[in-house]
Amino acid sequence: MSFGTAGLRSAMGAGFSCINDLTIIQTSQGMYHYLERSFPDLKKRGLVIGYDTRGQVTSNSSSIRFAKLSAAVFLSRGVPVQLFSRYVPTPFVPYAVQKLGAVAGVMVTASHNRKEDNGFKVYWENGAQITSPHDKEILKCIEQHAEPWDESWQENLPDSSPLARDPLEEITRSYMEELQSLCFHRHINMKTPLKFVHSSFHGVGHDYVQGAFRVFGFSPPIPVPEQKDPDPDFSTVKCPNPEEGECVLELSLRLAEKEGARVVVATDPDADRLAVAELQDMGRWKVFTGNELAALLGWWMFYCWDKSCPDRSDVRDVCMLATTVSSSILRAIANKEGFHFEETLPGFKWIGNRVKSLLDEGKTVVFAFEESIGFMCGTSVPDKDGVSAAVVVAEMAAFLDSNNVTMEQQLESLYETYGYHISKTSYFLCYDPATIRRIFERLRNYNGPKRYPEFCGPYGILHVRDVTTGYDSSQLNKKSVLPVSKSSQMVTFSFQNGCVATLRTSGTEPKIKYYAEMCGTPGQGEKSFLEEELKKVIDALVENFLEPSRNGLICRCV
Repeated sequence: MSFGTAGLRSAMGAGFSCINDLTIIQTSQGMYHYLERSFPDLKKRGLVIGYDTRGQVTSNSSSIRFAKLSAAVFLSRGVPVQLFSRYVPTPFVPYAVQKLGAVAGVMVTASHNRKEDNGFKVYWENGAQITSPHDKEILKCIEQHAEPWDESWQENLPDSSPLARDPLEEITRSYMEELQSLCFHRHINMKTPLKFVHSSFHGVGHDYVQGAFRVFGFSPPIPVPEQKDPDPDFSTVKCPNPEEGECVLELSLRLAEKEGARVVVATDPDADRLAVAELQDMGRWKVFTGNELAALLGWWMFYCWDKSCPDRSDVRDVCMLATTVSSSILRAIANKEGFHFEETLPGFKWIGNRVKSLLDEGKTVVFAFEESIGFMCGTSVPDKDGVSAAVVVAEMAAFLDSNNVTMEQQLESLYETYGYHISKTSYFLCYDPATIRRIFERLRNYNGPKRYPEFCGPYGILHVRDVTTGYDSSQLNKKSVLPVSKSSQMVTFSFQNGCVATLRTSGTEPKIKYYAEMCGTPGQGEKSFLEEELKKVIDALVENFLEPSRNGLICRCV
């Protein structure tokens, strides 16, 4: 294993390539040494540890066990540990790190990965996920201190150590209090006839989403009974990722139809992501993509800011962010409304750290997102947060309903105002790292050494950006404006027809992902043309650049 997206993620089981007691202890010991070096006041400020509900009987593995072993490592060296006594949503850890003034945080989770996996996610003192050089330095410290200390095996040390404290009650209360800052229409929420269904996907989200709805004045959402309580086997879904769409939301949609609920919200197992579906005329369900939901949330958060700050002279200090593989819809809204928009590398570790910098500069960040259904409303949590996003979506839906508008109708209205942004995201599975390297090296040497492709099938390529190598043909100096990220593969093609498409590897799963978008002109009804053109470009991209048959790639199953 290596430190990837803010930490470790792998299968639970025996061996150094897996998540188990030993590798968790080794990781915690390495992290202790790095934190000791980085923070003279480590033994005063301590760290926060949270966990989800994953587990595996065959290897006697569980998130709570790993969390307690990690806590034992720090406690045995005299470091105070804020260890949650119960499973919590991932966003509670970065929130607690900031609230309690800790030097760092650890969340034991594999988020929406398959049931066999677990992970060790690390947050820095600013509440954002760690980036380089912290990840590389922690890895060095792990390798230098690989032999477990005797005290590190004391799983029950957190139960008796005076240095261990449970922050659950304080953090839950404080989080819910701060959540009120995102509530702008409580009077509408209290009266709305809309009903909501919530699925927690066998994870941690149920109690916390119920609490968030109460804070906003809503009646509690109707839980999907089969998915309400934690189940490490995720027994009712093929995969515990609500991003997969209608096929994994089946129980939620059927319950909503039965209960007369028009909106479904689904949090992933660690409650940091959110999927949303809305019932349309003729009984059809609209499952919003991450990009579509971000268009709605971006509009809504700016609308609420605008109504609460009538002096628009401050609009230039209002900021929104998105990852570079996400839709550019927020850029289009920003260009028209006057607020500031930025894009970052993929992953909320980049967004979170940039948000903290913008706040330090006196800016107001109202919204940020990544297309993989990760949303940050406000800045209480410098990370994606499915709990707050769920209740903000509910308030937006209730407000729109009070004006006889559905969320899908509002999305169409946004596209008519700011231009259609038609996007498609999908992936292929590839379990062979050598094949992945070969695919991307072929792109870098397509028409000869260090020559990128000039065409993809019949489609001319205007510019190429490769953040793995730092190359960008659109810049005068040919250097990428975004930071170089050598640890993953990512190449973006800007086509002559206006399409922008990116191929990249996932930081947490064996996937090659593709992202493509066509953007229209405001006021022009180009939707069907853009959809058709986008499909043709994607087909050419897959056939010519990924070559699934030749490379043995496994197509996403929906």
